[in-house]
Amino acid sequence: MYMKTANVIIGFAAAALAGAAIGMLLAPEKGSDLQRKIKDEANKWIDEVKKLVSNGQVLVRETADDADEELEKIKSNLKPIED
Repeated sequence: MYMKTANVIIGFAAAALAGAAIGMLLAPEKGSDLQRKIKDEANKWIDEVKKLVSNGQVLVRETADDADEELEKIKSNLKPIED
């Protein structure tokens, strides 16, 4: 479920970045201004991707911790098999 959501978010981000880049390339501007804008936009997207990755890492850690807790509960409720 989480991978599907992450793929959708990444797809939207990539499409938006591509659209922004195409729009900038088609705009009548000096090369240096265009390069600066592209660099600035790329840096913004990089920051957003870093935030998404960080949030994903937190979610994975929390899920793993929850799973460990549930496993410990199950283990504590098990009774040993007597021969």
